[in-house]
Amino acid sequence: MAGEEGLKVLGLQVSPFVLRVCLALNMKGVSYEYVEEDISNKSELLLKSNPVHKKVPVLIHNGKPICESLVIMQYVDELFAGRPILPTDPYERATARFWAAYADDKLFPAWYGMVKAQAEEERAEKAKETLAAIEHMEVTFAKCSGGNAFFGGDSIGYVDIVLTCSAPSCSGSRRCAGFSTWRSLTLARLRCWLRGRSGL
Repeated sequence: MAGEEGLKVLGLQVSPFVLRVCLALNMKGVSYEYVEEDISNKSELLLKSNPVHKKVPVLIHNGKPICESLVIMQYVDELFAGRPILPTDPYERATARFWAAYADDKLFPAWYGMVKAQAEEERAEKAKETLAAIEHMEVTFAKCSGGNAFFGGDSIGYVDIVLTCSAPSCSGSRRCAGFSTWRSLTLARLRCWLRGRSGL
C-alpha cells in the first residue's frame, strides 16, 4: 500500500493508547514495524521523536514523528485507504473527535482517580465524576449508534476504538480494587456495548 514505507510505531504493549494506534493501523491493513520501548530507560529515538511529552505512542512515517494517540489515529485515517475510522460527514466527524477527547479528559482520569484514591471521601468524589461521565457516554451512544452496535453506527469507529482499548484496563483496575461500579449502573445501552467489546 502506498505510503507504508518507513512506518514505525514506538510503543508499550500494556498501554491502551498504543493499542489504539495498532488497532487503527490493523483496520487499514497497513504493515508497520513495532518497537517496544522500555519506559524506565527511554530510547534516544523516543526522546528525539517526542521531546515534549517523552511518551508512547509515537508513529514515525518516513522519518517524521506523529505523537498522541488521537492525533495518530486521525493521521492514519486520512493517509491510508480502506474502511474509514472517522465518519465522513463533517459534523459527525467533529462529534466523534469531541467524545473521544471527552473520554480521555474526563472519563478515564475520573475512573483511575477513583481506583487510586486512598481516602474514602476522595474515592466517593471520583466515583461521582466517573458515573456522571459514563451517563454522558450512554446518552451519546444512543444518539451516535442509531440503534446499531457501535458508536460509529454499523461498524467500529473512532470512539469505539478509544473506549475499547481502555476498557480492559478499567476492568482490571476494577477487579484489583474490588469495585463493582459497572455492575451497579442502570445504563443498559453502554453496559451492553462494554460487555460486547471488552468482556465486562
